[in-house]
Amino acid sequence: MELSTKAIETIGTIDAQRQLVLDEPLPVVGPTRVRVIILLPEEADIDEIEWLRAAATNPAFDFLKEPEEDIYTLADGRPYHDQG
Repeated sequence: MELSTKAIETIGTIDAQRQLVLDEPLPVVGPTRVRVIILLPEEADIDEIEWLRAAATNPAFDFLKEPEEDIYTLADGRPYHDQG
């Protein structure tokens, strides 16, 4: 006999006691047993310096090193000074 399942997506927080605290009540009358799948955000996000280094060394951008791609000079544009 195959049991059917129903999926409910919600978000929450894992607190300091390693307990799952949901942001909103579930639309389920309980008590009832459930199966829970926890999806954690990737912690392998690279910082901006690593991203720029990867882009600068990627051979896909080698065409930008060609002399015909060097179309700007220091005299072009105006300096930008971030006030933030």
